[in-house]
Amino acid sequence: MPVLLFSESFIQISYNAEENWVYANWIGFQTVKSVKEGCEQILQALIDESCHKVLNDNTHVEGIWSGAAAWVGTEWFPRLSNAGIKCFAWVYSPSTFSQLSTDKVLNHTKESFVRVFYNIEEAKTWLRS
Repeated sequence: MPVLLFSESFIQISYNAEENWVYANWIGFQTVKSVKEGCEQILQALIDESCHKVLNDNTHVEGIWSGAAAWVGTEWFPRLSNAGIKCFAWVYSPSTFSQLSTDKVLNHTKESFVRVFYNIEEAKTWLRS
């Protein structure tokens, strides 16, 4: 049973001990501020739970948030790497604008722990492998 670690209007973060991953469920329209706050909370959850996998779910994200893309790719991802992350499964939003923001992040990083998926079941399968 997942344990809720952090909850705001824009994100819910839980730890699934059975699967040993942090689940981040992003919600609605994102801003640079909400992206940074959510990312910091995800990193803290990984550290607190001694976990090395993230299921980053953008299924419920709407609109563009590319203002935060460079920060996520060049600053936050290296910090995840330093914290020992092994797998970051990123589920695309159905919103084309949000997908473009995700792709912009990927253009700002060389990290090999990130994979993107169009559905959550494929992401879970990859995390379990």
